[in-house]
Parts: sequence; C-alpha cells; structure tokens
Amino acid sequence: MSSLEVVEAYLAQIARHNPDLNAIVTLDEDGARVKAQEADAALAQGEEWCPLHGLPITLEDAHSTSGMRTTWGGLALLADYVPEEDGTVAARLKAAGAILLGKTNGPEIWPDSVFAKTNNPWDLAHTPGGSSAGVGAALAAGFTSLDVGLDTLSSIQKPFHYCGVYGMRPTEHRVPMSGVFVLDPARKFRVMSVAGPMARSVEDLRLVLRVLAGPDRLGTHVSPVVWRDLERPKMADLHVAWSSEFPGSDTQDGIRAAVESLIRELAGEGAIVEQSMPEVNLIHQYELGEELFDLLAGTFPEEPTAFSEEASVTPKERDSLEAYLTALHRRDEMIRAWNNTKSGCILCVCQRE
Repeated sequence: MSSLEVVEAYLAQIARHNPDLNAIVTLDEDGARVKAQEADAALAQGEEWCPLHGLPITLEDAHSTSGMRTTWGGLALLADYVPEEDGTVAARLKAAGAILLGKTNGPEIWPDSVFAKTNNPWDLAHTPGGSSAGVGAALAAGFTSLDVGLDTLSSIQKPFHYCGVYGMRPTEHRVPMSGVFVLDPARKFRVMSVAGPMARSVEDLRLVLRVLAGPDRLGTHVSPVVWRDLERPKMADLHVAWSSEFPGSDTQDGIRAAVESLIRELAGEGAIVEQSMPEVNLIHQYELGEELFDLLAGTFPEEPTAFSEEASVTPKERDSLEAYLTALHRRDEMIRAWNNTKSGCILCVCQRE
C-alpha cells in the first residue's frame, strides 16, 4: 500500500468511530495527505526517509508539535496554544519519516478540560485507563499505528492494559523530555515522568524506542548511552521469577490462567522459572508513588518567578524538600530490592480493584 492509502484508511476509521471514543482531539487531514504524497513520490524516486518512511502516527497532546495545537490534555489556559517548534519526541519521529495525523487525548487530569473524556473502544461504558487515555483508545480502535504516551504513575501501563495494546515505560532519562514540560519551567516531574512508546506489537515498541532514545543536547539528564541490539537469549539461559498474585489485589481468573500457561510454556522450553517476589511491600510502594507525586506537585508555587536564583527558601519549603529527598531515598531502596531479585526477570500480572 502507498502511504496515502494508509493515511486515508486511518482517516476513514477516525471519521467513523472517533465521535464515540473522543480519542483524537486534534486532526490535520490536509497536512497528512500532503506529507503522504511527498513520501510516495520520494519512494518512487528511490529515496527513503529512514525507518518510519510515510508511516501515519499520532502523539499524545502533551508533546509540543510545531504548527499543531498542544493543550497538555485540554487545559483551558492552553486551548489555543500552537508551539513554534517540535519537542524532541515529535522531531525525532518526523526525522525518521513519520507523518503526524494528529494528537490524542491526554493527560486526562484537568477537571475542566476543554475536551470530553475518552471512552474505551471495547465498551463505551468503561474507562480506557489514564492518563494517556486517548493513546490506548486510538491504537485499539485502529486510528493510528503508534503513539508516544507520558507516564508518571502508570499512565502508560493502565491504558495499554485496559485497551489491549502494547506499551513500555522506559528507564527514566532514556528518552528526552524536551518539549513536554510546557507548564513547568522547573521540570519538577522529570524525576518520575518518562515518555514511552505505545503500539500494536512489541516489535513496534522496539522500533520506536530505538528512534527516541538518547541525548538531544537540550536536556541534561539523558546519558549518552548508545542503543544496542542484543542477540536473542537462549531459553535455557533465562531465569524468570513470576507471580500472578499481588498483596492487596485480586487477579481475574482469565489473567491468572494466561500467566500460568505462559510459565508452563517457558519452563517447557528450558527456562528456569521460580514463583517468587522481591522483598518489597507493594502496597507501600504504591503509596510511596502517590506521596512522591504529591510532594513534586506541591513543592513549588505555580508562578515561574518562584524559580529565580534570588528566591529565598521558606521553612515550609525546607520541610517539603526534606520530605521529598527522604521519599526519593525510600524509592531508591525499593529499586535496589527489585534489582537484587535472584532471578533475572520478573513477570507479574495483576489487576487492582
């Protein structure tokens, strides 16, 4: 198929189903068609635009996109905001040949969002998960080939789980966040927040992450670690710790059965499997995430002037800083506990009530 044919197929699907789902909140039909025609003409002349040549994609509304509205999930203050430059995620995907169809709804965190809520394509009465709700719904409904969500506290994991697609929260500081923190000059959520791919296959996650990973000379946290494609490991070399139960949670029978079936398959192919969990209180870990989020959100005043070098630190702010650093230390201890697990990989599936 030509790039234009793929674009038209996605646009037809969006026109048919998006009114019920509200997954796409900004759409550039004309721009996508023009770019697709350019991609087809280039390919006809033997010119290839890198690994995503002519591929239609969407991006969560939090990513800055040149010439396309960026509202950070429908914030009224940014209802008409159109950036002059792409953020790093958008720029790298375009440089790899992707065609931006539009923006997906998210983060769904504003009580007075200018956009209606997104519905789950499998059942309109159910949530698609958040906060990258539009991303998961758009992929599941066949509106787009791939997207990049934002994740602080499972904002990628929930939508891909609830919508039945694939997603990955990469290691922090692996993908640059330049062009994401439109509202926050201090980038206070850079400690916990990541940008990560969501798609319809694991192979596509790998493809997109390869495009996105690495420093961009704008952010200061991304290490210059070169992407490496490792050889597929032998099954006999894999050590897998697994569990289908989390304390404080219930697992659906179908999910438990699927996990246990997978474990039997891995063991049958030679992997060493062990039913165990790291020495971490998972309920405390969940609560710590909420606590750290609140500390980050409330540490600084909303006004950007509070970040000037002349600003003094009040006793209340000093207390918040102590609590924040203490929470970070507790987080480090939990990360170490996961890293020190005897088996090389953890497979856990659950569903919280």
